[in-house]
Amino acid sequence: MIEQTKRILSDLVAFPTVSADSNMDMIAYLANRLEDSGARVDVLSDDSGRKANLFATLGPQRDGGIVLSGHSDVVPVADQDWATDPFEMVERDGLLFGRGTCDMKGFIAATLAMAPVFARQVRDRPLHFAFTYDEEIGCIGAGHLVQSLRERSINPSLALIGEPTNMRIIEGHKGCYEYSTHFQGLEGHGSAPDLGVNAIEFAVRYINRLLDLREDLKSMCPDNSRFEPPWSTVNTGALNGGHAHNVIAAKATVDWEMRPVQPSDADFVKGSLKTYCDDVLLPAMRAVHPDASIVTEVIGEVEGLMPTEKNEALEVLSELTGANTSDVVSFGTEAGIFQSLGMDVAVCGPGSIEQAHKADEYLAVDQLAQCLKMLEGLGAKLAGAPEH
Repeated sequence: MIEQTKRILSDLVAFPTVSADSNMDMIAYLANRLEDSGARVDVLSDDSGRKANLFATLGPQRDGGIVLSGHSDVVPVADQDWATDPFEMVERDGLLFGRGTCDMKGFIAATLAMAPVFARQVRDRPLHFAFTYDEEIGCIGAGHLVQSLRERSINPSLALIGEPTNMRIIEGHKGCYEYSTHFQGLEGHGSAPDLGVNAIEFAVRYINRLLDLREDLKSMCPDNSRFEPPWSTVNTGALNGGHAHNVIAAKATVDWEMRPVQPSDADFVKGSLKTYCDDVLLPAMRAVHPDASIVTEVIGEVEGLMPTEKNEALEVLSELTGANTSDVVSFGTEAGIFQSLGMDVAVCGPGSIEQAHKADEYLAVDQLAQCLKMLEGLGAKLAGAPEH
C-alpha cells in the first residue's frame, strides 16, 4: 500500500496547483480515481470555472457519515531556492520532496490509495471525501463546500482534517482573519503637506491603533486558554503606498491579520477600529478632502476550531492512533468551517507544519505509513458493527 500511495502522491505533486492557478486537472484526476473505486462524485466548480471542490461518497446516502478532508492548493515556489524541481517528487533518505508533499497532498494520496479498500468495507455509515480549493488564501473553497452541503441537506457527523500534525491529534486552533485596509487621500506637493491628505501617514496611525489593540488583547486572554501564545494576536503584514519622495501619497494599503482565540476578540478589534476611523481618522482626512475614505477589504475570516466537551472525531482518532492526548495549535485549518455545519471535527495528518511552505518541502515516508495505518483502522471500523 505504501508504494501505491507514493505513486499517487507523485502524480499529485506534478499538478502545479498554486492558489493563483487552476486546480481543475488535479480535481479531474481525483474524481477519476474515486469513481473507479465506486464512489459517487460531485465536482463543484466556482463561478470562474477555474477552481472546484470535490465531494465524493462511498456507502449509503444518509446522515451521520465521516468526512476525510484535504485541500488541493499549494503555496507558490517563486523566489524559493529548491534543490530539485518542486513539481516532481523525489525520494531521498526516507523523505519525499516536492511542493505539497507535506501540505497536504500526502494525506490526500493516502485516502485515494485506501479508497478501493474502503469501498469493500463501508457498510451502513457513509464515508465522504472532501477536497477543496484555495485553502491557502482564506479557505474559500471550504466555505463554498459547506454552504453546498447545507443547501443539499447533507449532514455528516464528523470530519477528520488531514493537515500535517506529525500524526498528533489536534482538537482546537485559533481563527485566522485577514484584511486589507485601503486609504484614499489627496495627492499634492511634498512642500505643502497641509494641502493634501497623506494616505501613508493615516495608514501609520491605523497601524499604531492595531498595536494598541494587540496589547489590549493580552489582558483579555481567557483563563483556560491552551494556545501559545494564549491570547488573540494581531500582525501587520505589509504597508504599501506612495511613489516619490516629494509627493504626498494619495493611496496606501495596510495588510493585516488577527488570530482570535474567541469570537468576541474579533468583534472587539473590528468594533474598535471602526470607531477609531469614524471618530478620529476620517474627520481629519475629510476636513481637507471630503472624498477621502478608509475601506477594509475582507480577504478571509476563517473560524477557529473550538475544543468541545464531547467530540466523536477526537474519540475515533484516539481509537485509531492509540493516542490518549490531544493538543491545540495556533496555525489555522478548514476545521472550524466544517465545525460550523454541526460536525465533530479534529485534525490529524502526516508530516510537520515546520516543513510546509518552505523550499525543499518534504514528507517522511514513515509519517505516510503511520497515516495509512490510521486509515486502515478506519476501514476496519467501517466494516464493523453499524453505528449511528
